[in-house]
Amino acid sequence: MSVIAPARTYEVKTFGCQMNVHDSERLRGSLEAAGLVEAEDGAPDVVVINTCAVRENADQRLYGHLGQLAKTKRERPGFQIAVGGCLAQKDRSTIVERAPWVDVVFGTHNIGSLPTLLERSRHNGEAEVEILEALEVFPSTLPSKRESTYAGWVSISVGCNNTCTFCIVPSLRGKERDRRPGDVLAELQALVDDGVVEVTLLGQNVNSYGVEFGDRLAFGKLLRAAGEIDGLERIRFTSPHPAAFTDDVIDAMAETDAVMPQLHMPLQSGSDRVLRAMRRSYRSTRFLGILDRVRERIPHAAITTDIIVGFPGETEEDFAETLRVVEASRFASAFTFQYSIRPGTPAATMPDQVPKEVVQERFERLVALQDRIAFEENRAQVGRTVDVLVSNSEGRKDVTTHRLSGRAEDNRLVHFAPGADVPRPGDVVTVAVTHAAPFHLIADDGPVALRRTRAGDAWDRAQADSCAVPAPVAGGGPRPVSLGLPVLRAT
Repeated sequence: MSVIAPARTYEVKTFGCQMNVHDSERLRGSLEAAGLVEAEDGAPDVVVINTCAVRENADQRLYGHLGQLAKTKRERPGFQIAVGGCLAQKDRSTIVERAPWVDVVFGTHNIGSLPTLLERSRHNGEAEVEILEALEVFPSTLPSKRESTYAGWVSISVGCNNTCTFCIVPSLRGKERDRRPGDVLAELQALVDDGVVEVTLLGQNVNSYGVEFGDRLAFGKLLRAAGEIDGLERIRFTSPHPAAFTDDVIDAMAETDAVMPQLHMPLQSGSDRVLRAMRRSYRSTRFLGILDRVRERIPHAAITTDIIVGFPGETEEDFAETLRVVEASRFASAFTFQYSIRPGTPAATMPDQVPKEVVQERFERLVALQDRIAFEENRAQVGRTVDVLVSNSEGRKDVTTHRLSGRAEDNRLVHFAPGADVPRPGDVVTVAVTHAAPFHLIADDGPVALRRTRAGDAWDRAQADSCAVPAPVAGGGPRPVSLGLPVLRAT
């Protein structure tokens, strides 16, 4: 009698931005299409690390993880390690030189090749390094395994045509490549058919979408068309570029019910002189004008941003301009970064690098200012009634209050008391905000209303498939209730 060998298992570790998270969903899908299954015991046969090259100390983080995996590699025959993503695209063969126990290195342009490379490495008994200079297939055409039953990422473009002096992304992801609108809309429809109610459209510069096929108004049109898809309740996008952000997009946001009242608009610096050195082709007046027009059309819009502190040559006067623009912008939140040298970028060789202690002191002042503004903006939400899409991964369940968590339409994080009828991830609760903190809102009076959704039904199906809850009773019997407990996800 023949014995069927168990399927090989995998784990994907993700570092970096939303694009990396989206790519990791494609990596999981490709691995499962090749017959692997996701490990549940913490001892996978294959570990895939999807890397970032943008964040500070990205290489130290990678090699630290690889060092920890070296012992497993020595002790477990057949165990494989694959490294992909932006840092792999940048460092190429350096990874195998520094960590010769790595089996596969692949780049941002050939994520669909991973199963083949793993099998080739197993057969040949040596490392496989394959880094392509151009996109092999558009990532969204690959199989996908999403981590959420109710929300999804949809890539509308890859690459970037800008030349910001601090950014290494164009050299790693290549020039912008746009998907055809029909392909994007077809993927959106497929996600909705699978129970998804919220999507985030992804691109390095979403509002330049259409440049490849000659339609400069394509992004606004895409938002409107996506808003026509029945069952798609929430549309978000990231990230636009202030230089290319046009009023037709603001109009599309304001006039399309499904587009959420939220905008992530990267500032980077409030100093016009620093913006010129960064090759950011807008100035602070234009930036603030965009925010004014957005708020005129969408009064309750929550606007977030990215800011770099200590760019080469930044003076105290330049930094004061950043503080001025931040004060005027009233951001709901901000991703603030201390500038650090990225080899291969023009800024890396610029003179007048700002001393670390000066950058740190400015950074702390900026964070204190933005935290105060965020707290003030959140306190203004107290008393408002908001619709919250319940999440399974936004925070730990409070053992005292039993609060659950989710995102309001403006993307603010809300912790709420669930009430007697506990919602599932993907359901929508209407709650009144009772308290505010700098980084979240609290609604402790219980839901005003609970709307069970197709996304919640999809969550129940997924739980039943994994034996986490009983399957629905046939013939109209009582439907089992999922507790909908939030789950912390380590990636």
